Amino acid sequence: MKGTYIGELEELILLTVGILYKQAYGVAVMDEIERQTGRALNISAVHAVLKRLEEKGLVTSQMSDPTQERGGRRKRIFFLTAAGKKELEEANALRNQLFNQIPKVALQFKLV
Repeated sequence: MKGTYIGELEELILLTVGILYKQAYGVAVMDEIERQTGRALNISAVHAVLKRLEEKGLVTSQMSDPTQERGGRRKRIFFLTAAGKKELEEANALRNQLFNQIPKVALQFKLV
């Protein structure tokens, strides 16, 4: 297994896979990220990150049954693994730990 350091886009896609649960396939992930963040992604970038996350053991995938809406084609559905859940928890804990160390005075701004 490759190292499990994840970048910002990997984290965003990993979170979205968790949000979508059994509906997390490439286009759905891309659409949900745009809906939640306003950030438009290229489907090729989403697929590349999903593949990388799977290589790192943070997600797993399986093919769905054929669907009418896709002309009988199947979708590759992604799921969080235990390692993916742990990675998200550690990233969240680190971010919160760092944020909580910022002195309150450093976050006080006067609006002009």
